[in-house]
Amino acid sequence: MAVDLRREEHLGEAFKAINPQQLVPVLEADQRLMIQSPAIIEWLEERYPNPPLLPGDAGQRAQVRALAAIVGCDIHPINNRRILEALRHRFGADEAAVNDWCGTWISAGFDAIEALLARDPQRGDFCFGSTPTLADVYLVPQVESARRFKVDLARWPLVQEVDAACAQLEAFRKAAPSAQPDAG
Repeated sequence: MAVDLRREEHLGEAFKAINPQQLVPVLEADQRLMIQSPAIIEWLEERYPNPPLLPGDAGQRAQVRALAAIVGCDIHPINNRRILEALRHRFGADEAAVNDWCGTWISAGFDAIEALLARDPQRGDFCFGSTPTLADVYLVPQVESARRFKVDLARWPLVQEVDAACAQLEAFRKAAPSAQPDAG
């Protein structure tokens, strides 16, 4: 089920019956509705373990989860639609102010990710190693958000390299917002 956030379909009673938080994503699978990106991604990892999104070693898994958490905990939550709508409607922020807000938090997170990628001498084309991991699953959509909010990506060459490597893979191309049936 596609939900057009621009038309605020997620705020209607029909969607509230599906997800009381009125947020996306929601995944319907195995006769259940799942909400929240981490829960959905973990379910997918457990249900479809190949290729794995997490390395086998506990320390390496922690490293991948930390990269993912920079996006999932520190960037995205304060740049999501309901926060931005509050900035616009409750505090009178115009689009320039909203873009500045988003750019501030994206930049702080990308600065950290760039530093962590740079200090990993064994990193391949992706955030960790030579295959995509949970970290890439979180990072790529945030790079798309950075572009949407007019954040200049030039100061994060490693982040850009990871995004370019992911763009070569069919799964990432199919998941891109522009590839969705309701893109417009």
